[in-house]
Amino acid sequence: MITPLVISGAIVLFTLITISRASYIVPQRSVYIIERLGKYQKQLHAGFHLIFPFIDRVAYKHSLKEIAIDVPVQVCITRDNIAVEVDGVLYLQVMEPKKASYGIANYLFATTQIAQTTMRSVIGTLDLDQTFEERSTINGSIVEAADKASDPWGIKVTRYEIKDIKPPKSIKDAMEKQMRAEREKRALIAQSEGEKQAQINRSEGIKQEMIALSEGELKKRFNEAEGKAGEISKIAEATAFGIKTVADALQSEGGEKAITLRVAEQYLSEFGKLAKTGNTMIIPSNLSDIGSVISSATSIFKNTGNVKAEEFFCDSQTK
Repeated sequence: MITPLVISGAIVLFTLITISRASYIVPQRSVYIIERLGKYQKQLHAGFHLIFPFIDRVAYKHSLKEIAIDVPVQVCITRDNIAVEVDGVLYLQVMEPKKASYGIANYLFATTQIAQTTMRSVIGTLDLDQTFEERSTINGSIVEAADKASDPWGIKVTRYEIKDIKPPKSIKDAMEKQMRAEREKRALIAQSEGEKQAQINRSEGIKQEMIALSEGELKKRFNEAEGKAGEISKIAEATAFGIKTVADALQSEGGEKAITLRVAEQYLSEFGKLAKTGNTMIIPSNLSDIGSVISSATSIFKNTGNVKAEEFFCDSQTK
């Protein structure tokens, strides 16, 4: 027998179920697709919404945020017939929730398959070395193809990034040997360039040193020549002054007697030196008559004039 308490409880339960099916809170950046009796009715955006219970229902829930999908590893054949394993990450965003709900059954799976097939096609046109160098080109080609194919589904493919490209182990070993050889080659080239520059610097240093030495030697000789020229000039000036002084003395009063006495002293001095330097010497016949010798010298001054007297005096000074 049904009691009033049971009936009241059933009514409360039905009311709660009805309210739960009639009210929805949609999160931010999300969209709910509502169907009425199995037919598309409307979209519910962020906020609180009420629908008709048992008639309307939430058929699909879509996030409007950008989604990252891991594209599984696949084997691709390059143009030079090398099998490489490639995986990546696909980024997409739902732009039209209605198309994403009714345009295709599973847009995530479909977009992933398009990315994989496009990847195989693009890598098939490239050599192995180019697959490492042309990553940006490969990514751009996949994004363009996937975005174009998913446009009827209301999906926007924003970008694709290759995570890794793995060649076979044998090819990888060969590539490592090639890279090692290339590094050694660059090292040898750098070393040779360094040695070349060092030799150039050393030769340049020797050249500068030779130039500096030659310029120093030239300057030295120039200075010595100037010194000798100055010395000769000073000697000539002193000699001229001495000659002029002697000439003036001869012209003055008592000058002839003074030069006669000077000649006699010089004569005796030189004769004494000659006697000390050797055991054998030639003695003039009139050595006993010194006065006649002095007279002869004096007559020479008188007969030859002032110039001859000056020359004689210079010769005696030099001796």
